Amino acid sequence: MDRLDAMAVLLAVVEGGSLSAASRRLKTPLPTVSRRISELERHLKTRLLNRSARQITLTDAGKSYVEACRVIVEQVDEAERTAMGEYAIPRGSLKITAPVVFGRIHLLPVALEFLKAYPEIDLRLVQSDHVLNLLEDRIDVAVRIGELTDSSLLATRVGATRRVVCASPAYLAARGKPQKPEDLKMHDCISLENLSTANAWRFVTGKGERTVPVRSRLFATTAESAIDAAIAGAGITRVLSYMVDSARRAGTLEFVLEEFEPPAWPIHIVHSGQGSAPAKLRAFIDWVAPLLKARITGHT
Repeated sequence: MDRLDAMAVLLAVVEGGSLSAASRRLKTPLPTVSRRISELERHLKTRLLNRSARQITLTDAGKSYVEACRVIVEQVDEAERTAMGEYAIPRGSLKITAPVVFGRIHLLPVALEFLKAYPEIDLRLVQSDHVLNLLEDRIDVAVRIGELTDSSLLATRVGATRRVVCASPAYLAARGKPQKPEDLKMHDCISLENLSTANAWRFVTGKGERTVPVRSRLFATTAESAIDAAIAGAGITRVLSYMVDSARRAGTLEFVLEEFEPPAWPIHIVHSGQGSAPAKLRAFIDWVAPLLKARITGHT
């Protein structure tokens, strides 16, 4: 049995949540994945996974073993990267993640220029509005919007974004502009998941924060849908300012209630900071950070 290979299979099962997910990730037949886990358990003379029809969970022995496996696999990966020169010369692959719309509007154009400048580096861009775990998902670099909660991450601030309320000029002409947050109860609203609830939005006044009730005629799971609906005149929506900058400049959306906006959210580039950073990572951050800062500043 190749124990290092078995460790990698075990980590894939744990991170994927199932044997079938590990099989897809590793591009390995499902019976092979199951056999590797069984061989490892026989070698250790203990059960690592509790298997049921619905889920797989770690035993107590499995939890401690998986943590040790992560350290070992990462040390082997780092040794291989060092041997291949990734710490001296910018080469290899980087896995980066960013929110969906931010990735398309800001990160992708900068990343394409980076690829031209560094032909020996390949990028994998994972666009997701969910916060991915850098270690578990093997992410090298992430763009995070909002206050950082993980103090172990190394962060470079590249700007900020506002939570703005907007609607089409045609809608506002027909229904009137809200002058204060409470006026929203008289309007059709379009709420965006992860940014607001369907029945209340939060604002800031001289007396502090307050939540006002809204009637969401549409509750969207993607910013693109909420923005398209607002441009079409379906109502008032609340999104992040970078998402609608082009629409505002084009005159298809108009901001309202700007004096009641909550404080802007910071935007950071973050990485785990564990061990010495390979040259490819240093090159990416040094290239991307100032360009993103310039783009965000120019669109604020």
